[in-house]
Amino acid sequence: MPRVPFTPTLAAEYQTLFDACAIAPARAKEVAAACDLILNHKDAYTKLGGHLGIPWHFIGIIHAMECSGRFDRHLHNGDPLTGRTTRVPAGRPPEGEPPFTWEQSAADILALKKLDQETDWSLPAMLYQFERYNGFGYRLYHPEVRSPYLWSFSNHYTSGKYVGDGEWSPTTVSGQCGAAVLLKELMARGEA
Repeated sequence: MPRVPFTPTLAAEYQTLFDACAIAPARAKEVAAACDLILNHKDAYTKLGGHLGIPWHFIGIIHAMECSGRFDRHLHNGDPLTGRTTRVPAGRPPEGEPPFTWEQSAADILALKKLDQETDWSLPAMLYQFERYNGFGYRLYHPEVRSPYLWSFSNHYTSGKYVGDGEWSPTTVSGQCGAAVLLKELMARGEA
């Protein structure tokens, strides 16, 4: 997939959207529960993030998005840790023998995505990294839909979703809370 550069214009877009983001009232309890789960594992995220130079809440939100907070799943895509990943990215981690620990797997994907090399963890940069983690398909091929990976359960998203790798549905509605919405709630609680 083509790379989308992180430009000042894109940073301003993320900031504007985040500032105007409102959690959908009908989804507020689900957002709160997801944030409670993230906070329950803050120590694990802080430990891993401290080793890699990645904010704990970024890792916690990715874990919620990719694995529903389960520690028996790959942070890459939610595949079981009992083997290498089978979905994109497949065959991860390439070193070691399964079963993998959650920390081994998480360190692999964070390094694969070069997140351990990032130094800009400002709000717009973090939103960019969330979108990059999931892919820029919405931005590149369906710009009429803001990525549900970021904005689901907010005023910025109504419908349209990739239901599989490269498989688009304009009418499907995401049932998962977006990363920006989780970040918004964590910030409101003074946790990010």
